[in-house]
Amino acid sequence: MARILSTNLESDITSALATLSLAFAAAVLLPSCQRAPLPQYVTTAPVVAQRTELTDDLLALLPAEQRNLPAAQKEAAWLADTAQKAAASIARLNNPLLWPAWMNNRLVNAPFNIRERGLCWHYQHDMYRELRRRKLQYFTLGCNVRDRGEGSEHNCVYICAAGSSWPQAVTLDAWRRNGRLSTYTQDELADENWEDRPSTTSLLSWIYPEEHTYPVEHWALVKSGKKWNDYVPSWVENGRNTRQGKIMYSNMYNGLKQRNGKPTDY
Repeated sequence: MARILSTNLESDITSALATLSLAFAAAVLLPSCQRAPLPQYVTTAPVVAQRTELTDDLLALLPAEQRNLPAAQKEAAWLADTAQKAAASIARLNNPLLWPAWMNNRLVNAPFNIRERGLCWHYQHDMYRELRRRKLQYFTLGCNVRDRGEGSEHNCVYICAAGSSWPQAVTLDAWRRNGRLSTYTQDELADENWEDRPSTTSLLSWIYPEEHTYPVEHWALVKSGKKWNDYVPSWVENGRNTRQGKIMYSNMYNGLKQRNGKPTDY
């Protein structure tokens, strides 16, 4: 009898541990195991609240004498609103599968192009592109990177006050949760290996001048077709004539046609 009870107890413990493991996995993985958000996602109450919080975080970057200026508040609100909407739009265009973002990376890098885009630096380029649609007076944009050159490397966009610089910034991450924007203040990233990436900022600021009108389907770089990780500028001849270059130009043409010339889908 004691042996039977012991066996049952072991079974119950094993079952309980399995349940806890599943619950833990769900808590860790489910936030990133989501398809791209639908357009109405950005109008939900939690997202609107996050947008207000992001606006406040951006205003906190400014000198005290600027924070209550209507123009500064309007610019901060535009950046927060555009970042939320653009993050969702970028994910919809990348069309991630129901997996964590890092699994979608493997599909992008797969030999048979299971997914065309979706790496963190793709999201970085696209977010920078979208936030350059307006001339900024009180804020400026930059690109940053965590664990540069390592397998865990991660790229994002940041916003800082005009005249200021990294790391006095708010970081925007549209990749980690498949288009559901995550934001981080300087203090929240203090214990991680983040650094400025001025070379990427310089490149993207040249490709996307302020108030540009490139459509959301525009990509700064396209796969050359030579190696899985070899990319070329999308605007040069050998970029335009690549398989991915042709896809991009077709997507831009069709997108603009569907939207009656409107560059964004949000």
